[in-house]
This record gives sequence, C-alpha cells and structure tokens, in this order.
Amino acid sequence: MSGLITMDDLTNDEILSILDDAERLLPVARGEAYLPLLQGKILGNLFFEPSTRTRMSFETAMKRLGGDVVNLGDVKTSSVVKGETLYDTIQMVDGYTDIIAMRHPRQGAAQYAQDSAEVPVLNGGDGAGHHPTQTMLDLFTIRQAHGRLEGLKVVLAGDLRYGRTVHSLSHALTRFGCELIFASPDVLRMPGEIVEDLSSHGATIVETNDLLGSIDTADVVYMTRIQKERFADEDEYTKVAGAYKLHASNLDGVKESMIIMHPLPRVDEIHPSVDSTRHARYFEQAFNGVVARMALLCRLLEIEVPGGEA
Repeated sequence: MSGLITMDDLTNDEILSILDDAERLLPVARGEAYLPLLQGKILGNLFFEPSTRTRMSFETAMKRLGGDVVNLGDVKTSSVVKGETLYDTIQMVDGYTDIIAMRHPRQGAAQYAQDSAEVPVLNGGDGAGHHPTQTMLDLFTIRQAHGRLEGLKVVLAGDLRYGRTVHSLSHALTRFGCELIFASPDVLRMPGEIVEDLSSHGATIVETNDLLGSIDTADVVYMTRIQKERFADEDEYTKVAGAYKLHASNLDGVKESMIIMHPLPRVDEIHPSVDSTRHARYFEQAFNGVVARMALLCRLLEIEVPGGEA
C-alpha cells in the first residue's frame, strides 16, 4: 500500500485484516506489552489544522511500537508562514521520515501530498473531505461492541454536511451492508452527491430531522458536533448550534446493546449524564485511535504484526 487517503484505498478484506491486527495490538496500545515493530522508523506528523486526538494518537501509536516522531509543530512557527508551498514541505519531510500523517484544511490536500511524496501518507483529515484513519478506529469500536460490522442499523447525527468523519464512515458502513439513518438540520444535511453515491452502491438510507425518533431500533448512534469553524456566516451557525442534545433520559427505550459514539471534541450534543450509561463508548473510541493507527502504520510500512498476515 502506498498510502491511505480515502477508504477506497482499502478492500473490505483489507479492512477486516487491519482490524484483526489492531485486536492483536491491544495489549501494546495499553502499555501491557512492548513490541518494537517500528524501531528505527520515523513518522512525520504534519498538522496544518488544530488536533488533539488524531495527532496524539498517531504519536502514541508510533512510540508504543518503538518508532519515533517528528512534528511540524505550530504552523505559525514553521516555514509555511514564509510562503513555503505544500509541495516543498512534503518534499522536505519526505527526506526526513519513513511515513507521514497529515491534516490539512484544504480538501484534496492529502492526495496532493501522496502524489508529491515517496513515503506513504496517512490522511488525518482534509477539510470537509475524508478522515479514513478515524473511520478505521470507528469500525474497530463498532466491531468490538457488536462482534460484526455487517447489517447494523447506524444513526449518524448532527453536522453531516461538513463532518468528514461521517462522510468516510458512511461509505465504509455501506460496503458492509449497514442501514443508515442521517439525522440533521436541513442546512447540515449529508451532501446530495454523497447520498447519491451511497445509494448507487446499494445503501439503505433514511434522512430525517428527528434524532430521538430514530434511536430506539439503532445499533449505533454516532453523534457529531456542529462545527463552528466550517461556517462562513456566524448567524447561520447560531441557528443550528445545539440542534441535537442527547441526555440519559432519552435512552429509556433503546436496545441494551446500542452504543453511542462521537469523534470528539463534544460541545453540548451529549450531556454528561450519558457518560455513566452502558451505551457510552466515545472515550473508549478515542483510545481505539491508538490501536487502529498502530495497525495502519504497520500495514503501510509493510511490517507484519505477529499472529497475522503481512
């Protein structure tokens, strides 16, 4: 594999194989075992947009496996402010590292970076485009809870227009035959071209404004925050901010096995009362970013995880 830019870079079998690798790496991710599979390898972390979980979990994943990390650091203190192009930055980091993880505000930037680099590039989010490594940790979390990915009923709620996490995840879930319910305010509906593409691949999709009416039969409820930074007009943001809020009191009629996920950070869309319920999986989901990215780093660097296949 040359890199991971969108989920289309992986077959279903490859997805399941990487999830199996992640399962085997859980003790290493938890610090219960040391397995220096990536000793001598260097990850370049290039984050042109703010990030906590994605950047730190990539760094943790690399270090848990015995590798090392170089960070771009604050964009304001890098050569980007001097006018250095993305191409030149990638060329430079390509010479320093064995693999690159990148987040960039411009959609398509990750593909451009991969086209410019010799080493593999992992897309850590490109604008409102794709976030495949988040999708992998999401799939790992879902499979951990339900024992399978196939045929589940998944509600994706909140900002479906700008939310790159739900764009990537909905494509992956469609490939495993899941039923999708898109719950959002009208102004934040899933883009029409994505709905059309999913439908052309056989997806069963329901679009609704009614979140609470959709959760009783769901296996997964995937909440997202309304992303203020994606709105050009603050008045438009104010109209939809706080559109959906999930409280523990809303969960009385749901399936016992239903899980609630969130890519984090949350604002007020999941009330803290939900945290102590059996349904809350978002903090575990955040931890799973380490193990999923460990498995991806090994796969892209062609390092076999013991017990699995290359």
